[in-house]
Amino acid sequence: MEENNENHIATESFDQTHSEDVWSIFKIMGEFIEGYDKLFKIGPCVSIFGSARAKPGNKYYKMAEETAQKITEKGFGIITGGGPGIMEAANKGAREGKGKSVGLGISLPFEQGVNEFVDPDYVIDFNYFFARKVMFVKYAQGFIVFPGGFGTLDEFFEAMTLIQTNKVTRFPVILVGKNYWSGLVEWIKKTMIENKTISKEDIDLFKVTDDCDEAVNIICEFYKKHSLSPNF
Repeated sequence: MEENNENHIATESFDQTHSEDVWSIFKIMGEFIEGYDKLFKIGPCVSIFGSARAKPGNKYYKMAEETAQKITEKGFGIITGGGPGIMEAANKGAREGKGKSVGLGISLPFEQGVNEFVDPDYVIDFNYFFARKVMFVKYAQGFIVFPGGFGTLDEFFEAMTLIQTNKVTRFPVILVGKNYWSGLVEWIKKTMIENKTISKEDIDLFKVTDDCDEAVNIICEFYKKHSLSPNF
């Protein structure tokens, strides 16, 4: 009798999980629909990534703010994760450049919503990281990546993978902070290429700089030769 009860409870639990999984599909669809609808209307943008822990006095915070301002003055909007640190700096720079300032927020414990420099009309909240990542890539005409942690690396390598495998149209990817990224770049050049896990040509899929103007110029020069359109 006890065994039958346990089986019944297990079946009910499985059915509940299955029902929750099915309904989550509609939540995911909703996030894609909202993201596609809003971002398509915004126009060409550049996604800027970096540490949420960077403070306003940090040199990379200042560089992100300056870079975002300059890129918006060239006619691009700015997309960030909407959080603090480098994201806040980029959204602030976008506002100073009188450009569109987009924040793709994510529901996380202890987070307090998007930063004050995101345009209220361009706030999109996500529950799913993977849906949010699609939006970063689909409507970004370039990635500018400042020093950051696991999330920043995730976005960088996502872009590298999609460009390398021709799953998206190629777009500029720029790492800002030669000193910060030097160890990673050296590892890619030495370990990955020497072990033939990537091709020599793959190292050309991204650029590294310490100069805000150079980062902006790389993107602008690229689009003198290529059309502006969604990446897939």
